[in-house]
Amino acid sequence: MLVIEPTFILIIIAVAICVVFSFTNGFHDTANIIAPTIASRAMTPIQSVILVAFFEFLGPVLGGTAVANTIGSFVDLSDFSSFNAVLVLVCGLFLAVFWNLFTWWRGIPSPSSHALVGALTGAVIISAGGDHVL
Repeated sequence: MLVIEPTFILIIIAVAICVVFSFTNGFHDTANIIAPTIASRAMTPIQSVILVAFFEFLGPVLGGTAVANTIGSFVDLSDFSSFNAVLVLVCGLFLAVFWNLFTWWRGIPSPSSHALVGALTGAVIISAGGDHVL
């Protein structure tokens, strides 16, 4: 009989929430980026979307992943069990997705990276204390 570990199931859930966060990040931040060019009539909506898509793709390729590395290393969950560490990350990601959807629904401009940092920081502080945030 095949036995699936609870940590493995939680990791699958974490990956799914990461995909959802990436989707909300895309439609949330892209709207904030293209709005000025469309509102000022400097570009048509199609031109603006193509330009933003091109540079959003090239950003990590040309600029590197320093921001992603910083976000990935500012919390320390090394003394947690693997299940609890992934659970804290899932809670933070879920809150970041919720905040992205809430600010989008209310029309509040809010960067998704700030939502992610705030959500992860809050989840770690609540679960482990402030000394686990670097």
